[in-house]
Amino acid sequence: MLAIITVVYENYTVLKDFLNCLEKQSTKKFHVFLVDLSETKEKISFERLEATVIEERNKGYSFGVNIGIKEAMKNGFSDFCVINNDVIFKEDFIIKALDVKAKHPSSIVAGKIYYAKGFEYHKDRYRQKDLGNIIWYAGGKIDWNHALTPHRGVDEIDRGQFDHPEKIDFANGALMLFDKTVVDTVGLWNENYFLYFEDADFCVRAKRARIPLWYEPALVIWHKNAQSTGGSGSKLHQKYQRTSRLRFGLTYAPFRTKIHLLKNFILGK
Repeated sequence: MLAIITVVYENYTVLKDFLNCLEKQSTKKFHVFLVDLSETKEKISFERLEATVIEERNKGYSFGVNIGIKEAMKNGFSDFCVINNDVIFKEDFIIKALDVKAKHPSSIVAGKIYYAKGFEYHKDRYRQKDLGNIIWYAGGKIDWNHALTPHRGVDEIDRGQFDHPEKIDFANGALMLFDKTVVDTVGLWNENYFLYFEDADFCVRAKRARIPLWYEPALVIWHKNAQSTGGSGSKLHQKYQRTSRLRFGLTYAPFRTKIHLLKNFILGK
């Protein structure tokens, strides 16, 4: 059984597609733990899903993920799928998630993530027939010179160039699989990050604890990018990216990068 852990903040409009995808899954070997951090909460109904809703005050995304993990463990779950709810996926998603998780015990596993149609960053770059096949994430690394987490393949049309499983340095938190042994070794997500870079922090701590990180292209979702912060490039999106990047860099980056980050942050760059 897989614990699906997702955090909601105000973005109730995206839940319909997300829950619809879960209802259509070819296996029912999962339970949804939905953590609602919204200021004004709405009723969330689950007609054909095993689900638990936990309502909390908004103390940040990591806080919400940790609430979900702890509730799942309290209910006897040991395999976790942390996933954004501004995503969609096919009917075999849970089956494939269970398969790739079984292949990589005591590991962190990431999948291939496309832009959902209409949510591409470069809207005029692609032909109509390519929409839905534009990569957002196909594995990642950490650029220590700039304290950034670039996505491999981002904005590329998928032509099969990233179709092989391999070890990675950074698993994006929009879709991350791991089990209780990882939590026991690494700990929970760092709640000092309100939004963004909490996944990078978790990955760095995992690498230091010799936990393998894997990219598995068989596991696929489509992402409506940054919907909880007004879309990619919004002022809110940029604000949290800047502050969390600074925290991440000052914690882990080389000294020269720390000086560069502090200077740019003070100058507002």
